[in-house]
Amino acid sequence: MRIQDAHSAADLRRIARRRLPRAVFDAVEGGAGDELTLAANRAAFDRLCIRPRAFVEVRDVDLRTRALGEAMAAPFALAPCSFARMCSSDAEPGVARAAARAGVPYVLAGGSGAPPERVAEAAAGPLWYQLYLHPDRGVTEELVDRVEAAGYRVLFLTIDTAVKPHRERDLRNGIDLPLTITPRLALAGLRRPRWARDFLLGTDGSESPLKAATAAYDNFADAVMHIKSVTLEDLAWLRERWRGPLVVKGVLDAAAVEPMLDHGVDGIVVSNHGGRNLDSAPATLDVLPEVVAAAAGRAEVLVDGGIRRGTDIVKALALGARACLVGRPYLHALAAGGERGVDRLLELLRNEVHRTMALAGLPSVDAIDAGVVRPPDRQLKEA
Repeated sequence: MRIQDAHSAADLRRIARRRLPRAVFDAVEGGAGDELTLAANRAAFDRLCIRPRAFVEVRDVDLRTRALGEAMAAPFALAPCSFARMCSSDAEPGVARAAARAGVPYVLAGGSGAPPERVAEAAAGPLWYQLYLHPDRGVTEELVDRVEAAGYRVLFLTIDTAVKPHRERDLRNGIDLPLTITPRLALAGLRRPRWARDFLLGTDGSESPLKAATAAYDNFADAVMHIKSVTLEDLAWLRERWRGPLVVKGVLDAAAVEPMLDHGVDGIVVSNHGGRNLDSAPATLDVLPEVVAAAAGRAEVLVDGGIRRGTDIVKALALGARACLVGRPYLHALAAGGERGVDRLLELLRNEVHRTMALAGLPSVDAIDAGVVRPPDRQLKEA
């Protein structure tokens, strides 16, 4: 299947599965432990129905919105994901260019395979940055200075990765941190010669092919091997240091919202790290309404985890999210067709959101409220 023949994120995932070595596909796809949270994220969306409204003019559906002071052409952004370079040599710069063309923000991962400066040079649209705190505050401060100088406007502080994650798919495939290229991994790569050629030779010439090929995992390893628990003291320090909008990512506890707001946080991301850290954590969609209620309009609330369709985005907005963050689907798209694959995914998602809103009688993002969704069991009882 060619990317132009893909009609959903699931189609792009199928292409990616054929093109990537199994170990790489699993590194993108997998979650922690028994992957209960990974499955729960998706199941939470499937439990909700959309109730269409009648007698509404939807000739001109408006997808535009604003989040964290940024104008957005559609109510979603691209989440921070650390494996872009393992999917395609277009990697983070290609994702940033595609996001800019679509008019949506891109959150660069703290474990990005490309330096933030290089991604900023490639991008023409809004860039946000995900930060992992380093035990050495001086290291963190130097990184924050670099990000600020490069033009990143919003900082996402990740609080849900206090220790190295345990992902059993990776361990079974012989992938651990730091990465060692074993004969088994090399053989897996050679079974996908098209991927191997791009992975080893797809470099801009600024560094050796081997260095470019391993940077994606090395930078991620460096980020998660040198992390610390985030305290309110750290949050206060960062709020004083960072002048732009500050977002806390990885919130699943409504009781934590008020202390964050008291420390000047501008945004909250309801996130369980895509089911990749703590298994048995709740699905993000299930937690979203209580976090929105606790924020009480004092901070914008975003959500990630399990989003695969435009219908999912509308459901999340109905439960109070200001915007959604989409992760794995754009890595699948990148693996399927590089930068052009990401273009195709963003086109599909935008069209799905537009079509869902039109069919549901929602002429604008502001028209999406809690009355749009209901659980299917309630729908059956009331019928």
